[in-house]
Amino acid sequence: MTKKKHLPHNHDRGAEAVTAQLPADEDFSTVAALMKNLGDPSRLRIFWILCHVEECVIDVAAMTDMSSPAVSHHLRVLKTAGLITARREGKEMYYRAADTPVAQKLHRAVEEIMEISCPRIDDYREEQNG
Repeated sequence: MTKKKHLPHNHDRGAEAVTAQLPADEDFSTVAALMKNLGDPSRLRIFWILCHVEECVIDVAAMTDMSSPAVSHHLRVLKTAGLITARREGKEMYYRAADTPVAQKLHRAVEEIMEISCPRIDDYREEQNG
């Protein structure tokens, strides 16, 4: 946490209390780096898929209409970020979302954001008829 800062214009709106709880700059940098890793739509789609199923590069490429080299590039970024893991079975590599608190929280966040921005038609109808 950041130490309490004096605000030049204190309007008694709670800004000083918020400032006292402000996470460290390094924390924002860490979160920004994680979000940057998921900032590419293709990479986000691959992460979402791998949160739901373990799959090989060829099948991920087919699921996303991407080339295997492009998928491999995105997998490398996600793996370096610690968001996915890989295992070898014979000649084949299989990928899935990492079983870590960070990957699980990001998966839940992605699901929540998808629900907000891409509501299912049944949910929309319920809201309209509610």
